Amino acid sequence: MLSNPILINSFRFVLLVIVQVLIFNQLNLFGFVNPMVYVLFFYWYPLRNNRPLFLLISFFLGFTIDLFSDTMALHAIASITLAYARPVLMRFCFGANYEFQGFTFKSTTRLQRITFLLLLILLQHIIFFTLEILSFSHILLILKKIVFTSIATLLLCVLLSSLFARELD
Repeated sequence: MLSNPILINSFRFVLLVIVQVLIFNQLNLFGFVNPMVYVLFFYWYPLRNNRPLFLLISFFLGFTIDLFSDTMALHAIASITLAYARPVLMRFCFGANYEFQGFTFKSTTRLQRITFLLLLILLQHIIFFTLEILSFSHILLILKKIVFTSIATLLLCVLLSSLFARELD
């Protein structure tokens, strides 16, 4: 049905924004944990696409979530940072072979994919919560939010990515 990469990525964009805003932003586990599953967009986005376009799309993803969440561009900043750091994280997790034309996520181990997803989540949460609280006198609160929200986000992202698994190029 959806074989065009532009349609697939547009569908993922809209679906992740809707799910994040309507479900996960309303979910308040233990009073402070709101999983941020829109990080899956950076995991699922095709490897060999136009980087400036990816940065622009990432900004709009974060900005759209900010509009509905009233978070003053925190998601946009974190999204742009993730898009910018994605090649470095991929090189760390998959080695230099991710740059070759024949590379696919299917050719990697599950541990490599989970490590990549975990690094995306941790980077996003570190940026988001550090800028949200913006006080090093509350470092324990920042760390608590980063750790517990990252665990919840990772579990949900692994679950969602295994439910909607398909070949990711």
